[in-house]
Amino acid sequence: MNQSTHNTPEQVCILGATGSIGTNTLDVIRRHPDKYQVFALTAHRNIEQLKLQCEEYQPLYAVLPDAELAQELQAFVEYKKLNVEVLHGVDSLDFVASHERVDTVMAAIVGAAGLLPTLAAAKAGKKVLLANKEALVMSGAIFIDAVKNHGATLLPIDSEHNAIFQCLPEHFVEQGIEHCGIHNIVLTGSGGPFLKKDLAEFATITPDEACAHPNWVMGRKISVDSATMMNKGLELIEACWLFDVEPQQIEVVLHPQSIIHSMVRYNDGSVLAQMGNPDMRTPIAHAMAFPERISAGVAPLDFMEISQLTFDRPSKERYPCLALAGEAMKQGGNSPARLNAANEVAVQAFLDEKIGFTQIADLIQQTLTSTEYAEALTLDAVLAADKDARDFAQQLVEQMASYH
Repeated sequence: MNQSTHNTPEQVCILGATGSIGTNTLDVIRRHPDKYQVFALTAHRNIEQLKLQCEEYQPLYAVLPDAELAQELQAFVEYKKLNVEVLHGVDSLDFVASHERVDTVMAAIVGAAGLLPTLAAAKAGKKVLLANKEALVMSGAIFIDAVKNHGATLLPIDSEHNAIFQCLPEHFVEQGIEHCGIHNIVLTGSGGPFLKKDLAEFATITPDEACAHPNWVMGRKISVDSATMMNKGLELIEACWLFDVEPQQIEVVLHPQSIIHSMVRYNDGSVLAQMGNPDMRTPIAHAMAFPERISAGVAPLDFMEISQLTFDRPSKERYPCLALAGEAMKQGGNSPARLNAANEVAVQAFLDEKIGFTQIADLIQQTLTSTEYAEALTLDAVLAADKDARDFAQQLVEQMASYH
């Protein structure tokens, strides 16, 4: 791993540069050109945004999934006379994520597609800023082992996991939860846009309604996950791996204001909470500069403007996906990978208006119960479980669509 000095900017590779996390990461980098330099940017299909990013940050590499998009970007790079090498394909993602000159990898590709390049970064011993939940949800033990065995540094970017990390003692990693006087972890969630909506109206919820999050600006897939609270279920699984705890050691609490991002309860009665305005630049800047602190461009929290902070328990009737995630983590093996695969298929089908909002949980549950428990000891086993679950879920979509 290339070690930057205070005189040499840290070389940053951003996997998923055109999404919400990617653009916020670039905003933090823009504020600290002396500390960070963009080495590589990758995108899925938002090529117009990537063009603008290449022009401003001039990375050494830009990566797209297919040759046709890469050709379009290549023409732009040549026209603008930019010193950017354009690559395409899955192998190119692994190449930039594990490049010897890269110090830090922001893993922000949404979904299972982010697993392999994030794993490649871990195996290359990079500082991995993890915004991709699926890397741990699908292959938790494999990923954590890669981090430990290859000397990588793993820092959480999700606002909740970053908050937990900030509330834990420095020696937590070495000693574990039992020896740090910790009672449990409290994972907060806003409850999404349907916290107060009549349950009888859930069947008619539209994709646009599900994507209208009250506090956060996110992509459509993650916004739907927030509406179903599957995002909190995935975060629960991720937290188990990140902090080496069991599901029963984590309590999920609804906190609609999104001011307290998560908390840690201690045995002496203390509760440490990390608070701040709902802006992803805060956890991004924290992880990028850790253990130092840098400006993120986020306004300080004004306590005089906060009228109240409220909390509630999530109900299984309103958020069945949260319960399904907890069950999958308790089952272990390939269940979390199957859960994630089924959810990705279900959410896309809902966004495509092939199934209804309440059918998302139905589809996931049927996929989880469609096969018996199996171990997930190798990456091939994880990917096989992922494919099998996707195929099964897609068949269910076609069946449901015919009645929808």
